[in-house]
Amino acid sequence: MKKNPVWKAVVFWLMATPVALGATPHVWAPTVTQAGRYLVLAGGCNDCHTPGWERSGGKLPWSQWLTGSPVGFQGPWGTTYAHNLRLLVQHVSERQWVAMFKYKTPLPAYPMRPPMPWVNYHQLSVRDLRAIYAFIKGLGPAGRPAPSYVPPGQTPKTPYIVFVPQQPKSVP
Repeated sequence: MKKNPVWKAVVFWLMATPVALGATPHVWAPTVTQAGRYLVLAGGCNDCHTPGWERSGGKLPWSQWLTGSPVGFQGPWGTTYAHNLRLLVQHVSERQWVAMFKYKTPLPAYPMRPPMPWVNYHQLSVRDLRAIYAFIKGLGPAGRPAPSYVPPGQTPKTPYIVFVPQQPKSVP
């Protein structure tokens, strides 16, 4: 069987890409990394967990991905913040991560509060949740922790978005 030079280039690219992006080589598995990256993008994780994502048109470098947000989401539950997932996965095992999403097992430091779309993530397969975990873990720690939860009735000290449906005024 003749060896295909294109195949060699693809394998080299898949193996070299994480290293070129500053990742620790032994943490990355190319197929898991690509699947995890895809799921993070398709799942909209960056929408809340990456500051400036929307303004950048989704063009921020990986070094800025999933570092949490200082902007809160306020509703009847209080004010929540999109956690810094890159710091979170440094202290959470893959098993805990999967249990949190798949089996609705909250972590003490990461209760299941809105507006995180928990129902959507409960539907993911264990394989997909592991791929997301591996991708985030492979990015390495960066940034600072997001602000702490603010209980209902208390005013946050950071900017926040009010997540309460508004009733339109009657039009005469």
